[in-house]
Amino acid sequence: MATKKSTLTKEKIVSMYMIYTLDHNEKPKSVYKFTKVNEISETEFYNFFGTIESVEKEIFKMFYDKTIELLHKNKEYESYDMRNKLLGFNFTFFELLTANRSYVVMTIKEHGNQLKTLNQLTSLRMNYKKFVSEIITDDFRTQQEQFQNFQEKAFKESSWFQLLLTIKFWLDDSSPAFEKTDIYIEKSIKATFELMNIAPIDSLIDFGKFIFKEKIYSK
Repeated sequence: MATKKSTLTKEKIVSMYMIYTLDHNEKPKSVYKFTKVNEISETEFYNFFGTIESVEKEIFKMFYDKTIELLHKNKEYESYDMRNKLLGFNFTFFELLTANRSYVVMTIKEHGNQLKTLNQLTSLRMNYKKFVSEIITDDFRTQQEQFQNFQEKAFKESSWFQLLLTIKFWLDDSSPAFEKTDIYIEKSIKATFELMNIAPIDSLIDFGKFIFKEKIYSK
């Protein structure tokens, strides 16, 4: 490899890690083995990461960072309301996951699909909840009578849980271009916002019918 001749970066190490994991059908057993295969020194690795596990966490954080970067390249993004910003994030985020689907599926299924306890998602969770907190508008707070800190916390937690459910749905989605995941995103976020506005019936029934149809009739 030509990695020694070029400048090593965090992104290059992440790329090496993902390729190694897919090629060997398992994550590296040690920093020594990983660096030896990629012809870099352990010192070079430790300049960017302290452990193999920290590389795993960085991958999902990079998915988040790239999503935010792409959102802000859209000049209209800042004028979006809360719902459309959340939709924009989800659609963009899952496009990135799809581009790296083999790695993501392998990583999650390696841990028995236990998304809630998946250590690699800790950084993503922290950043996503921060994103949700930042897009909550004063208008939204005004609409929600007595919108207190605990309600804002509940909204962030429910949004994170919703993202996990969407990842689970995407993992099981076999539709062309994962179009059913797009439908899931739209219906679930619409239902969430209508529930917050205490007008949930139509969207919740519609969302419920969609989930029931996918889980029962797709077997």
